[in-house]
Amino acid sequence: MARLSLDDYAESADRAGSADRATGAAGATGAEEGGVRIDDPGYLVGVPDEFQRLWTPHRMVYIQHGQQPGEDDCPFCVAPSMSDEDALIVARGKHAYALLNLFPYNSGHLLVCPYRHIAQYDEATPEEVAEIGSLTQTAMRVIREVSKNDGFNLGMNQGAIAGAGIAAHLHQHIVPRWAQDANFLPIIAKTKALPQLLGEVRAAIADAWPKDDA
Repeated sequence: MARLSLDDYAESADRAGSADRATGAAGATGAEEGGVRIDDPGYLVGVPDEFQRLWTPHRMVYIQHGQQPGEDDCPFCVAPSMSDEDALIVARGKHAYALLNLFPYNSGHLLVCPYRHIAQYDEATPEEVAEIGSLTQTAMRVIREVSKNDGFNLGMNQGAIAGAGIAAHLHQHIVPRWAQDANFLPIIAKTKALPQLLGEVRAAIADAWPKDDA
C-alpha cells in the first residue's frame, strides 16, 4: 500500500472532508482512495482545519547552543570570543567587527560594533570611528551585491530612551531595504517575513566580503 505525498494528503483529506459533510458521517471508516486507505492513522494523522502552521525548528539553535548570552553578559562583548558561525559574525577588523542582528528587521540586517565596551558614539576613538565607517561602507557594497536591495537604513540609537535595545554597547544598524518590502504583517501582526535563515545569510555575506578588508 503506497504512502501519500503531501499533495496526495491534501487532496485525500479534502475529498474525505467533502464526503463526510455530504453523508453526515463522523468518519470514512474503511474508505479507500486509489488503493490508499485515507482513514488509516498510519497515513493520515490528525484532522485538517483552517489554521496555517509556521514551523520554526531553526529557532532551537538559540536555546540549545546558547546564542543568547546571560542577562548579565553583554552580547557584543561575548560575540568576538565565539566562532564566526555561532556569533553570526561576517567580518572582523582591528577595532570593530560586523555581525548579523539576531532579531533582524530585514534579511541581511547587520550591526557594526567596536570591540570596546562603550555606550556613546562620542566615546569612540578616531581609529574606532574610522573602522566603523569603513566596515559600514564595505557592508553596504557586499549586501548590495548579494541581495540586490534598493536602499539602506543606517543609524545608531544612543541610549535606552532613544530606542537602543542594548544601550551599554555602541552598535550601528545597517538595514537593507527593497521596494515594497513593508506590508501589513509588521503593523497588524507584529511579524516580519524573512525569506532566509540567519546562517544562510551570514555565509552569503561572509563569502562575498573582500578578503583584504576582513
